[in-house]
Amino acid sequence: MTVDALPTRTQALALVHEWITNPALRKHCYCVETAMRAYARRYGEDEARWALTGLIHDFDWERHPDAARHPMHGVEVLRQHGWPEDVLRAVLGHAPYTGVPRDSRMARALYACDELCGFLVACSLVMPDKSLAGVEPASVKKKLKRADFARNVNRDDIVKGAAELGEDLDAHIAFVLEALKADREALGL
Repeated sequence: MTVDALPTRTQALALVHEWITNPALRKHCYCVETAMRAYARRYGEDEARWALTGLIHDFDWERHPDAARHPMHGVEVLRQHGWPEDVLRAVLGHAPYTGVPRDSRMARALYACDELCGFLVACSLVMPDKSLAGVEPASVKKKLKRADFARNVNRDDIVKGAAELGEDLDAHIAFVLEALKADREALGL
C-alpha cells in the first residue's frame, strides 16, 4: 500500500482479526463500521473511508487496554502500514484523553458513534431474543439514565458526541439504531 492510500476492507479486517480475539470487541468494531458508513452516506462523504475508520478504531484495545497506550500505539502501527493521516487523526480523536481535536466531520462522527454503538449492543443483549429488533429509541434513552446499566459506557461521550456532530441526541440514537438494525443479521444482533 502506498503512503496515505486507503487500504481495502480485506486488509483492514485482517488487521482487526490479527489483533482482536474477543468476539465482543470485534462486534463492536463492526458496529462502529456500520454506523460510520451510514453517516457517510447521509452526509455525502466517502463511505469506504469512514467505514474503515470505524472498523479499525479500536483494533489495538485488546493489547493496549489503557489510556497510556490506546489508541496511540495502534495509530503508530497504522502509520507504519501507510494509513492516511485523516484516518489516524480521527482514531486518535475518538479518545478524548489524547487531546487530539476532532477537526473533521469524520472524526466527530467516530467519537459520536463509538460509545453509542457499545450502548446499543448492551441494550440488545437484555432483550428476550438478545436482538436489536425490539430495541426502541425511547428505551435506549431510559437506559442511558440508569447508572447500573452498561456501566463501562461513558454517557457523557454519547451526549457530547451527538452535540459535536451537530445532531439532536434523540435523532442520533434513532439513526445509529436504525443503521445497526438494517445490518443486524451480519452483525449478529
